[in-house]
Amino acid sequence: MDRIAENLNRVKDTLQDGVQLVAVSKYHPIEELQQAYDAGQRVFGESHVQEVTAKEAALPKDIQWHFIGHLQTNKVKYLAPFVTLIHSADSPKLFKEINKQAEKCGRTINCLLQLHIAQEETKFGFTMEEAEEYLMSEELQSLKNVQIVGVMAMATNTDDEEQIAAEFESVRNFFTRMKQSVFADNPNFREISMGMSGDYLIAQQHGSTMVRVGSMIFGERDYSKPFTI
Repeated sequence: MDRIAENLNRVKDTLQDGVQLVAVSKYHPIEELQQAYDAGQRVFGESHVQEVTAKEAALPKDIQWHFIGHLQTNKVKYLAPFVTLIHSADSPKLFKEINKQAEKCGRTINCLLQLHIAQEETKFGFTMEEAEEYLMSEELQSLKNVQIVGVMAMATNTDDEEQIAAEFESVRNFFTRMKQSVFADNPNFREISMGMSGDYLIAQQHGSTMVRVGSMIFGERDYSKPFTI
């Protein structure tokens, strides 16, 4: 068994029932993704539009491509024909553009509303107050080619596990409140995407249904070098 297959199995052995693994493959070459595919992985997470469109064209068509990075509105059109789930829908403007491009493709695109919970200004997303207001808005109801299926969040980059746990718990509480009110009659609202290589074990304890794990599967990658096919 090759290294990537071994790593995949090791991570999967730590997942709770019902938690989906999104293999974060950004900056890793197609050959490594193919190895993960051959080992049974079908869900991959990418965060650069040019890279994921190249990989989508080259790899098997039953792969589910999740876009997990910050998404600029002018790049949505390149993802709209094939993306399975956008984790990082972080503004009303972006939701409108996703809806526009999905309609052009004759699709409804599943999205997660990104919450800003970290103590870092570099993170994107709605505050919980903004998110609740938007989820109840007529503006969102008018978007017929977007379906919000849950929420996504990133914890503060810290070694303080109590802080990380508290942040993740705040997301679960928000999700539960929205599930019981705005989405009470919508069974599709069911996903909480939180937890990465460093904190996904904590995230699972606080309701995560999707974890985004990369380096534990593919190893570290030199981000200074541009991706090439």
